[in-house]
Amino acid sequence: MKGFLFDENVPRRIRFTPSLPIVHATQLGESCIDSHLWTYARENALVIVTKDSDFSNRIMVEAAPPWIVHLRFGNLQKNEFHDFLARIWPNIEALLPHNKLINVYLDHIEAAQG
Repeated sequence: MKGFLFDENVPRRIRFTPSLPIVHATQLGESCIDSHLWTYARENALVIVTKDSDFSNRIMVEAAPPWIVHLRFGNLQKNEFHDFLARIWPNIEALLPHNKLINVYLDHIEAAQG
């Protein structure tokens, strides 16, 4: 793993610092399609962080990279979202790269090896 690729549905700025660099989808061009994000993440050994189930469905039939962190919780207020991610992010990073899919819920985290 060389970094994280945040999908368009994840805020561009976060209030904590992951251990690896972040690229946001908007840096790759306006409204990048999922297949472009997938290819970019694969070629650059990145973890896609998304709320989009298309990525988690695809990774179940393919091998990593990319790895997927699927944020599977509804909308939160901005402060709640940032506080929640900051609190659980060390757990997410601990599960990578040994798991190709990390599903993040408000009350638990699930990991799928690959």
